[in-house]
Amino acid sequence: MRHEIIKENDLIFLILDERRRWLVQVKSGEKFHTHRGIIEFNDIIGKNFGSVVFSRPFETQGYKFYVLRPIPSDYILHMSRKTQIIYPEDAGLILTYSGIGPGSRVIEAGCGSGALTCIIGNFIRPNGHVFSFDISQKSLKRAKLNIKKAQLEEVVTIQYGDILNDDLQQENVDAVVLDMATPWNAVEKVKKYLKFSGTLISFSPTIEQVKKTVSAMKTGDFIEINTYELIKRKIQVKENATRPEIRMVGHTGYLTFARKIKDIKNPYREQKPKIQEKINMNGMPLRD
Repeated sequence: MRHEIIKENDLIFLILDERRRWLVQVKSGEKFHTHRGIIEFNDIIGKNFGSVVFSRPFETQGYKFYVLRPIPSDYILHMSRKTQIIYPEDAGLILTYSGIGPGSRVIEAGCGSGALTCIIGNFIRPNGHVFSFDISQKSLKRAKLNIKKAQLEEVVTIQYGDILNDDLQQENVDAVVLDMATPWNAVEKVKKYLKFSGTLISFSPTIEQVKKTVSAMKTGDFIEINTYELIKRKIQVKENATRPEIRMVGHTGYLTFARKIKDIKNPYREQKPKIQEKINMNGMPLRD
């Protein structure tokens, strides 16, 4: 059995309990301060992922912390962020319904804090690439830091860009993800970037945005247009007290998917008869 060793600059998922957990980058000689003591990174480097570490000073603190390798949902829920995020259940649907996988080339318009960018970046490695754009300098700065912590700089490019007005200088990408206020205005724009049979994905928090986006897709060269809402409910499992948790995220957003096609009119089934056809009803048994 191969065990993965924690190395300098690795990103770890540090867990104290159900509520207190952090994404932390380990650096030799540095420390991570918590209200339950200090975590020395030198106590972690060289250990296996899945190990435990105890907070210093041992005599007065000595709390147990668990050290795990981050998985995609950890990036989403625990990375540094200021904007609304796309939740793990939505990210999972995006990956499944878009066909994004190893080697895919993806444009993301609206990177936010880079949560979804990290998820996609993990899935398209090692030969794919994510080209992520945003018009907010604060979002770009935060997303770049999160991408660096996740060690995805080789497969993710974060840069300023307005998909409505700028030429993003890409072509034949496998998928385009829109996380913006007016996605319907971008539908026509993205067609030149997206390859035929590629997937356009739009995330919107309100149904009014969805209606306008779907309408724009229907008038463009897109088929297989579907919108979904996912609601996830966590179950509290205790002896003699297993039930749904009281608090939950009731609504995250709406996800709309569409596939680009090269459409032409049907020269056969759409033909109009040359001679106007009439139906003779004489002699037919009709009811009054």
